[in-house]
Order: sequence, then C-alpha cells, then structure tokens
Amino acid sequence: MILKNNKTADIAVVGAGIMGLAIAYTAAKKGLKVIVFERNTKAIGASIRNFGLIWPIGQAPGKAYERALNSRKVWQELVNKADLYAAQTGCLHLVYNQDELAVLEEFMTTAPGHGYQCQLLTPEEVSQKSSAAKTHGLLAGLWSTTELTVDPREVISQLPAFLESQYSVQFRFGTAVTSITMPYVDTAVERWQTDHVYVCSGADFETLYPSVFAGSGLTKCKLQMMRTGSQPGGWQLGPALCAGLTLRHYASFRHCTSLAALDKRVLAESPEVEKWGIHVLLSQTRLGELTIGDSHEYDLTPDPFDKDEIDQIILNYLHTFAHFPDTHIAQRWHGIYPKLPGQTEFIAQPEKGVTIVNGLSGAGMTLSFGLAEEVLQANAITASWQVGG
Repeated sequence: MILKNNKTADIAVVGAGIMGLAIAYTAAKKGLKVIVFERNTKAIGASIRNFGLIWPIGQAPGKAYERALNSRKVWQELVNKADLYAAQTGCLHLVYNQDELAVLEEFMTTAPGHGYQCQLLTPEEVSQKSSAAKTHGLLAGLWSTTELTVDPREVISQLPAFLESQYSVQFRFGTAVTSITMPYVDTAVERWQTDHVYVCSGADFETLYPSVFAGSGLTKCKLQMMRTGSQPGGWQLGPALCAGLTLRHYASFRHCTSLAALDKRVLAESPEVEKWGIHVLLSQTRLGELTIGDSHEYDLTPDPFDKDEIDQIILNYLHTFAHFPDTHIAQRWHGIYPKLPGQTEFIAQPEKGVTIVNGLSGAGMTLSFGLAEEVLQANAITASWQVGG
C-alpha cells in the first residue's frame, strides 16, 4: 500500500448515509474540519430506500420523541439553507375497526402529557384533511402535525455538495476505510490523522471492529417497497397516510393496553401480516410519486430475492384505506438496515477517539440529526467547544 502524505482533520466520518451526514453537518457547524469516507461511489444504502418521512409520532414518549423533535428542527433549518424539498405534511392514522379505535382513544388520554401534537378527527374532518383517505367504514383518524416529508434520494445525493461548498467538508466517495488505529484512519491511498472517528457504516457493520458488532446483538432488517410514477394533473396526497396495522409497529403506541385486542385479531385474521412484519405507509415525493411500503424480515443474511406475495399484501391493504389516480407501480426495491431489538440506537467506543453510531432501526431519517447533536456534545471533541455551546 502506497500512502500519500498524511492529511489531518478534526473528525473523520465513515459512511455518507443520513447518520454520517448528520454527524458531518453538526460538527461542521461548530467550525470543525471534517472528512467523510464512503466506500461506494455514492450512498446507496437504506438512507435512499425509505419513505423520506420524519416521523416523530412513531417514537416512544420521552427521550426518543424529544430526539425526533430536535431532528425535525434541524431538518427545517437545513432544508432552508440547502434549498432542499421538504413538505410539512403531517400524517393521518386511519382506523376502521373498533379495536383500532380503542387504541387511538387510549393513546389520546396520554398524548398531551407526553407532548404529542395530535388530535382525534371524525370521518368528516378526515375528509377535509385528505382527499386520498377512504371514508367508507372509517371510524376516526389520528391527525398529527409534526411529520415532514423529504425526498431521501435527493437529500442524500445533494447534501454532500452543500456541505462541501458551505462548510468545507471533504468527501472521499468510492473509498473504503481499511483500518483505524488512532489517531490514524487508513484507506488504500491515504492516511488521515484525526482527533475523533465516527463509524456510521449502516448495514455494512461487520467490516470495521467486527468483534464489537459480533457482541452487539445487532441484526439486519430487509424491507420491500414500491413507488408509483408522478400522479397526473399535479394531484397531491396531502398528509402521509397509514392505518390500523401501523398502531402495532411503532413504539409510541406500545403502552396502550387496548393494543392486545388488536394484536389478537390481526394474528387470527392475517397471520401473513405478522409473518412478514407488514404495516403500510403512503407518502409523496416532490415529483408527485407515491412511495408505498413496507415489510420487515430479520436476518443477518437477508434473502436477496424479493417476494411478490409481500408486495401484494401491502397493496391490498393500502387500497382498503387510500385511493389515488394512478395506481401503476413504476419501481420496486428493497432496503436493508441494522436493527438492535429493544433499542433506538447502538453506540460503542471500541478505542479512545472512536465512536460507533449505528442501529437506528429504520428511524434514521427521523432521529439522526438529534442523535448527532447528542453524541458530539457527549464527546466534547475540542477544548473550545463547550457542551451546549
């Protein structure tokens, strides 16, 4: 290996997905010199394979919810600075069964105390918020105001150029980090000396510090997703939509004792939903395309082959609560993200000056910027940068 002259940075980031970009942005705002390494010529992982939803309503009350709201503030700040698309859509949880309604009613008894900014709407009120929501058989809708929609493909592709031009962040795309021996970070052609390294490698978590990850409990989650073409005539979805199955998926509803009855019915009526970990969300891109998903299959070595059965279950359920002009599916794909059961993130420090930040369990768009601020403050990486400064 032939190394060029040593280069220096205050911090190095491994991975240019949303977590790595959040670390880079947060540090660069503090005036720190940042270098980001991405093994692919562009980021192609889970950060571009999602709904683009910043989804505070799904986060557990307390620390996770506050982190999501902090992330939302940073998103709003960033999209203005970088001229990125972001729609303050909010979202609607639509319910058509009494057991689902019971969960929403119970949730609403605790929501104000936990800071959730939402209200329970009648079917008539839902129809005023969304022309896409099916009102036949609709019992109620949970309206939340905090959700944003960005285009993840746009964000992940455009943020590096913004960070380079506005904050002098350096990027090395198509460059794998081969070893870290602090204070040095090595690639095939460069050695960087740095004060701190943040390893944000997403689903590729076995390469650096494999023994740490082997004992972490992390696994991988594969999800199947779809997208329509642009809807005709400039048709707009409005709020992001979901329905009763979503109440079973997110931590914000898990304290509801009424969830047990909903679980029992779904398991009896639709065991395939449980088998493939399906709940269904619908969001819209800047170009008017509708993003649809998803499923959840857990394995350290996910099956590379997608299943039409899963797509059909998702679509069939979607059409029970939403309708829109063009239902033709233009794209299908799957994403893979790291999952740490029972936790909102995996943080480790395998050696002095190295922090691993991983395992956001599918909530990277929602939590990364808030988590980045917390992690960087905790490390207090320069003497002049005081926590909270």
